Amino acid sequence: MVERRIIVAIDGPAGAGKSTIARRVAQKMGAIYVDTGAMYRAVALWALRNGVSTRDMKSVEKLAEHADIELDGQRIFLNGEDVTEEIRRPEVAQAASEVAAIPGVRRAMVALQRDMAERASLVMEGRDIGSVVFPDAEVKVFLDARPEERATRRAAELAARGMDIDLTELTQQIAERDNRDRNRETSPLLQAPDATFLDSTGRSLEEVEAEILRLIRQRTSN
Repeated sequence: MVERRIIVAIDGPAGAGKSTIARRVAQKMGAIYVDTGAMYRAVALWALRNGVSTRDMKSVEKLAEHADIELDGQRIFLNGEDVTEEIRRPEVAQAASEVAAIPGVRRAMVALQRDMAERASLVMEGRDIGSVVFPDAEVKVFLDARPEERATRRAAELAARGMDIDLTELTQQIAERDNRDRNRETSPLLQAPDATFLDSTGRSLEEVEAEILRLIRQRTSN
């Protein structure tokens, strides 16, 4: 679809549908899909495995700086080990939100993300892609949905992996994560001024995908 190298930045809160939409759009574009949240989860997993508190900023920063993180399609590898399934555990997700608020960790991950963009077109999703990582991205989308729908989606996703989920507890965890992501000092979750806002509440994947592909065609044709 796209001949020249471009960056599509998709930001938004947990459960808004970023991962699924970004994967689909990347496939249609022939671009590489990058789940930046998975990168932070990998760092969080390494910290948990080593008994390092997420409050120990210096130690977590060192882990991030030395972490060998590789993305291969939808799989993520930490120091050569496929941790794709393990990083989706709720406790890892909770720790990842805390890890992502550490400035040194974000610097290390942003450096990796920008390095990826030197080699190929990317569809990258996260919290600060359009605002911090790639402020000059050709296409920026802020994807959101009502909190209750986001919680229901995430519960269904975790249930599909065989996890027993309490919807009320999950809803509270998402609200806490939203608050932490939006109010952290370093790279808070926010909509870039030139990003297109898309509310995915009640909309099909096909509808949201079509809207983003239309934006890409519009921006790249200009």
